[in-house]
Amino acid sequence: MSRALLKSTSVVSAFTLVSRVLGLVRDIVFAKFFGAGPLMDAFLVAFKIPNYLRRLFGEGAFAQAFVPVVSEYREQRSHEEVKSLADTIAGTFGGLLLTITAFGMLAAPGIVYVFAPGFADNPGQVELTADLLRITFPYLFFIALTAFAGGILNTYGRFAAPALAPVLLNIALISSAIWGSQWFDSPIYGLAWGVFAAGVAQLLLQLPWLARLKLLPRPRWDRAHAGVKQVGRLMLPALFGSSVAQVNLLVDTLVASFLAAGSITWLYYGDRLMEFPLGVFAIALGTVILPKLSQQHAAKDSPQFSQTLDFALRLVMLVALPAAVGLFTLAGPIIATLFFRGEFVASDVNMTRYALMAYALGLMGFTLVKILAPGYFARQDTKTPVKVGIVAVCVNVVLNIAFVLVAIDQEFIAPHAGLALATGFAAITNASLLFIGLRRRDVYHPGAGWGLFALRCLLANAAMAVVVTWQAGGLSVESLAPWLEMDFWGRILRLAWCIAAGALAYVIILFLLGLRPRHLKGAPGRAASV
Repeated sequence: MSRALLKSTSVVSAFTLVSRVLGLVRDIVFAKFFGAGPLMDAFLVAFKIPNYLRRLFGEGAFAQAFVPVVSEYREQRSHEEVKSLADTIAGTFGGLLLTITAFGMLAAPGIVYVFAPGFADNPGQVELTADLLRITFPYLFFIALTAFAGGILNTYGRFAAPALAPVLLNIALISSAIWGSQWFDSPIYGLAWGVFAAGVAQLLLQLPWLARLKLLPRPRWDRAHAGVKQVGRLMLPALFGSSVAQVNLLVDTLVASFLAAGSITWLYYGDRLMEFPLGVFAIALGTVILPKLSQQHAAKDSPQFSQTLDFALRLVMLVALPAAVGLFTLAGPIIATLFFRGEFVASDVNMTRYALMAYALGLMGFTLVKILAPGYFARQDTKTPVKVGIVAVCVNVVLNIAFVLVAIDQEFIAPHAGLALATGFAAITNASLLFIGLRRRDVYHPGAGWGLFALRCLLANAAMAVVVTWQAGGLSVESLAPWLEMDFWGRILRLAWCIAAGALAYVIILFLLGLRPRHLKGAPGRAASV
């Protein structure tokens, strides 16, 4: 089981890595051509709104509700019944998406006022953002149907095409930033049309794969279909529970709209860098274990259900924790290397550095949510993540206000970093409550050897942090100056050396402490009640 899970995760991670690398290239291009200011702030809000809804209606709540249902149909019913489910979900879900998209385009100015009220203080900012939003909003329709197709493919063990689809988004945005933007009086409109084109391309990519499975839908509206009702019943509470991190990031955007121009962009770049390991590893692993857990739940295989979660959590400890340590200790050098050119100046590097360091503190929380939430959704329990999510959002809102007010009162140079820090604490709260819930429900039982495994990982991470900080020159603002004085290739070489030295120290310490691959699979605990 663990070998197959690791293989599937590797496939998704490999394609996701390609997408994330191109995503970094995309952000480097954005930084060079647009920098950090009102225009980029406007585009990012116009892109974040449909992107946020995509997390709700796409790979977020919809996927968490749809995959367990289609897994159940595949296990217990005929192929014709699975096809009927796909047809009716495509028709009913697609009709709902069209309605939401039309409303979003018509109500664009009002939506901007809701999500970025601080823009009202800047003449023309709301109007520009609303114009961009009318172009980007249809992305929701295409990308949510892409997630629907990907849910079917993942259930049948076809992980490559859904993982490859985001590559097209990055290619479209890179192309539109470099060439497409030249067609418009205001180049920022080129980025918006790039988002629209990417949505169409990602959906078209999935269709041949569905045809090979003989599951290419013929959309049919049928709200009374049992499968549609089942998905809808699971999806409604999951709309909130599966996307708490996105709600928190939007709260960050709302508050940041009242701060200095560029704050939204600084947070965006910090979040994008934090999302790199999250996407390559955590989202890939979460994508793979959801259908696996759903199948084990449908088969009533309680011990395997618990062992799948245990194996995933050990991988998180082994991979995500050093990623968080690396992002924190190398925040400045990474940002200077990737973005310091063109319109992205030294002050932008420093401001984004603060955001990334704050986000890095919450990376483990974000990662654990991606692994623990499927433990509920696979059991068709979408209510518990909602309750947990409400607590997490409340924590985020309270800390957002508190941290920003304290930062402003103390005249801290980067009050926007308080928003990132609050989001990280909210993610940790979310993950902690999800973990406690699985334990209390007798669903997850940690395998043997967790204490020693965790101790080995913590000691190795401490050693890595010391080595990386030493090689990078420290964590202070002053330590960033030498990085800004180097040329691009000098920064590349020194950053590569810091990463290699840290990784080598991490692996050597783990080996010397006795960690071996077999320790990723602990002895099973007491049988769980799935």
